[in-house]
Amino acid sequence: MDTIDSLFVQRPATAKRPLLGLTVLVVEDSRFASEAIRLLCLRSGARIRRADCLAHAERHLKVYRPGVIIVDIGLPDGSGLALIERLAATTPRVEVILGTSGDDGGETAALAAGADGFLAKPVASLATFQQIVLSHLPPDRQPRGLRLIQDEVVEPDRIAFHDDLTHVATVLEGEQEGATIDYVTQFLRGVAASAQDKDLTQAVTELAKLRKAGDPLGSPIAALTALVQSRLAEASIR
Repeated sequence: MDTIDSLFVQRPATAKRPLLGLTVLVVEDSRFASEAIRLLCLRSGARIRRADCLAHAERHLKVYRPGVIIVDIGLPDGSGLALIERLAATTPRVEVILGTSGDDGGETAALAAGADGFLAKPVASLATFQQIVLSHLPPDRQPRGLRLIQDEVVEPDRIAFHDDLTHVATVLEGEQEGATIDYVTQFLRGVAASAQDKDLTQAVTELAKLRKAGDPLGSPIAALTALVQSRLAEASIR
């Protein structure tokens, strides 16, 4: 199967656009986190495609093989680690496989599954993003000459953050079973990290801790739901 990059006229990478000619597939259910990566790709010259779950990622991969794939570890229909394992064992292999997560231990798990590298959330630094991708590309995909180090931090549109919180609020309105709470804590921990929302991070961390200990979750779920609703109310006022 040809890579998606081969469907376009190849242009050599430049010092200012070191990822020019690459296509990045982002497998990420958070719109806020995806928007950050979209901006980083735009600044770097790369094209981007997004899949918000494993099923959509598989559809993309049946048609194209991207140059770089970034896989969130926790996805609504399964673990991103399983996709990383499969991609790492597939021949021909995607050139660069990166895991991403806001959870502690995410990097260790991603690398053990076969990822080449890891992007810890929040993914916002242009220099860090470019360095991690470039460090795993073959020499012929590297920009020639000196590369401009751009110390820029991207700021995703807060509308995407609002969309993620709306999604969480909808999920919390349903049955609050163990699997649902696990998904909410994983998803919201990454969103909170990307948004650098300390209060939200603390509430999610506390809920995950109590869930792991097998303690009652009624009060912490109610507190988290109230915090999410307050964030949505704040956004609607602006």
